[in-house]
Amino acid sequence: MNNSIKGNIKTREELQKNAQNNNILHSYLFLGQDGIGKKQIAFEFAEKILCLTKQEKCNCKSCMCLKSHNHPDFTIINEEGDIIKISAVREMIQTIYEKPILSDRKIYIINDVDKMTVEAQNSLLKTLEEPPEYAVLILISSNPDMILSTIKSRCSKLIFKKLNKEEITEILKEKNINKQISDEMYDFFEGSADKAIKITQNEEQYKPLLEFVEKIKQEDKLDFLIKNKEIFSKDNINEILEYLIVLLYHKGQKSNEENYLECINIVQETMNCLKANSNFDMSIDNMLFKIWEEVNEDNSRY
Repeated sequence: MNNSIKGNIKTREELQKNAQNNNILHSYLFLGQDGIGKKQIAFEFAEKILCLTKQEKCNCKSCMCLKSHNHPDFTIINEEGDIIKISAVREMIQTIYEKPILSDRKIYIINDVDKMTVEAQNSLLKTLEEPPEYAVLILISSNPDMILSTIKSRCSKLIFKKLNKEEITEILKEKNINKQISDEMYDFFEGSADKAIKITQNEEQYKPLLEFVEKIKQEDKLDFLIKNKEIFSKDNINEILEYLIVLLYHKGQKSNEENYLECINIVQETMNCLKANSNFDMSIDNMLFKIWEEVNEDNSRY
């Protein structure tokens, strides 16, 4: 197995075993949080299926072609996670009935299949119902609710676990990011290596939120609003508010003060308002006032 891929060892070992024994199904649906390596695991699985020798560390022609991204029997659709239109599916269908050239099978990985239009999903359905005997389709998704039930019912589902703190730390080190991960940060990462990399590379933007939560009780209402409004950058507001929810949760748990937990609802309401295109400044002002009043409930009555 590829040592650069972290987590989900048992599932990966089972996939490798199935490939080794030629116990391959026609369609798989890989499900799990964004950024946990589903696409890399799908590629690893495809490499073993297409391998001509089925040996570890193989350098057969198939393995070499796949590593150089030049394998005639391997196709990845929507590698960058864009909207998948019906034209992309039709193009795949045109080639899927052509027999493999180098290996015994043809592999199609469809990344972020939940971003496929309904028309495209319906177009894919017939191929899933009656695939060529040599074809293997691996669908990848972090949002199965957006996939037609008829597609989900025709695939073998594999649920991938979130990465743990140690696995994320190892991935960060490989990116030359040497950092101790707090429980709050790990919860914010949601087990996603991609999110961990993105957040740690922009850590300065999130540091003020730690002080923000600690000072809710130390400032009067007007100062609290004026001093803290600039923390909430419009460009990255969803991630900022998500991290604020994590910090409020940990603060409420540690201090045993339910007021901080109630503030989570206020932040979530603000996120919903912003998604509905409410005025940004008014939404943030309203959130700050409500958070201060919730935490300083006794004082706000007078």
